[in-house]
Amino acid sequence: MEFIATSRSVQGSSASRRLRRAGRVPAIVYGGQEPPLNIEVDHNDIYHALRKEQFHASVLDMKFEDKTHSVLLRAVQWHPYKQQVLHIDFQRVDASKLLHTKVPLHFVNAETSPAVKLSGAVISQVITELDVECLPANLPQYIEIDLSKIVAGQTVHVNDIKLPRGVKFLQHGGDENPMVAAANVPAAKRGDDAADGNDGAQDDAAPAQE
Repeated sequence: MEFIATSRSVQGSSASRRLRRAGRVPAIVYGGQEPPLNIEVDHNDIYHALRKEQFHASVLDMKFEDKTHSVLLRAVQWHPYKQQVLHIDFQRVDASKLLHTKVPLHFVNAETSPAVKLSGAVISQVITELDVECLPANLPQYIEIDLSKIVAGQTVHVNDIKLPRGVKFLQHGGDENPMVAAANVPAAKRGDDAADGNDGAQDDAAPAQE
């Protein structure tokens, strides 16, 4: 994905307010060997771009002064109650260096799994993104997790996921293999099944009573 940026020569809160009133968003690009770059972008363009998942999890092409710069979206500041973008941080990307970022998880085929179809289980998505390390060329827009074979009571962990080539999961804290999803049968459903089983047992026993 790409976006267009222009230079921002004036900084400060009052200058930023004037930019926002004019339909622009102040932003900054940092990282690499160059000093931070103050830029501005069109609010409507960036607002619609931010609504797309791939804008958050892809190496972006920033068009700036007739050149294309590779950057990652790092932070977005939103207005507390308006649908307004206040400020954006981007980080420069070096094609030869590993980058650390978050990649969204896409869960597919849950509705056709034995857990749901046969057991009435509810599949909980414990986490929705992974912290990964990879070269920019290997960065996936998302990681797909196929739940078509999950059964009731089963859990899916990071080690169960086949990561794309060149992508490494980054551990945080002490959990080397965190849970990603779980298939659990609701307590009400278990109670109904148990009640149905007891009713059947009583029906079978009834003819034997005089």
